[in-house]
Amino acid sequence: MEIFLMFLKVFAVGGAICTLAQLLINYTKITAGKILVYFLLAGAILQAFGLYQYVVDFAGAGATVPISGFGYLLSKGAMEGAKESLFKAITGGITAAGMGITAAIVFGYLFALIFKSRSKKN
Repeated sequence: MEIFLMFLKVFAVGGAICTLAQLLINYTKITAGKILVYFLLAGAILQAFGLYQYVVDFAGAGATVPISGFGYLLSKGAMEGAKESLFKAITGGITAAGMGITAAIVFGYLFALIFKSRSKKN
């Protein structure tokens, strides 16, 4: 029963974040790229104030997988690096997110080789 409740929390929080983004896409004139940036900044700003950590502690992957989780990760890495030096504060975010960035580049390249990309038809 405990694992079911964990999955329910992950799905509810991750689903709420994604639903909010989809509502913004459907009912506003904000472009998808701007929404991505806003969510990334929201994750970073909430972590800067120490609030996003509570969401991550509650929902785990439901809070870290969406793009707001990437902003959280960059901000958390920079804050941890700042405890050591100014240079680590600058590079800490990229160091913390390095695995995800590498995976995105490698898998993006592999899928670009496998599939033929084409423009979206309106």
